[in-house]
Amino acid sequence: MKLTSERVTTKVLPAHVTGNGVALSKKRWLVAQVRIYHEKKTSERLTKMGIENYVPVQRKTHLWSDRRKQIDHIVIPMKIFVRVDAQEQKDVLMLSAVSRYMVLHGESAPAVIPDTQMEKFKFMLDYSEEAVNMSNTPLSPGEKVRVIKGPLRGLEGELVTLNGKTKIAVRLDMLGCASVDMPVGYIERVV
Repeated sequence: MKLTSERVTTKVLPAHVTGNGVALSKKRWLVAQVRIYHEKKTSERLTKMGIENYVPVQRKTHLWSDRRKQIDHIVIPMKIFVRVDAQEQKDVLMLSAVSRYMVLHGESAPAVIPDTQMEKFKFMLDYSEEAVNMSNTPLSPGEKVRVIKGPLRGLEGELVTLNGKTKIAVRLDMLGCASVDMPVGYIERVV
């Protein structure tokens, strides 16, 4: 608040600033680029540092000539999602396995993944019985739908057709689309 002669000028502060003028940085999801095969180790180190992070992993059955084995498959190699404030953003870059943050073309600040997109993506990976596939080729916008049956009930996304199969897709800024096979009877149109 600043006093000038007889009138009082007040400044409206954003919600992330406290009343005493100390800024509290809002946490947001960023995508960090990590060295190949270092996603899980980097996640463990970030967790020990108290930094929220997410590595998209799915269990898959891998077939060798003599056996089958369940393995954890990294859905987006060399990427780790971190939910950080300004200070934590700098701390993440101090790890030797992290090289940089993803940025939009022509920008210098790290690109932010909206919370709603991250929640949908995490929900899809956590509850899908089918394999979730990532596609970075441009998809034409699909019809807005909601899953009404099965383990993904409640998920909202777009109905798309890829290679003749009906899929529900969730768009992630900069990374493309995560999609999973979905029977048409399991969805309804969102109005």
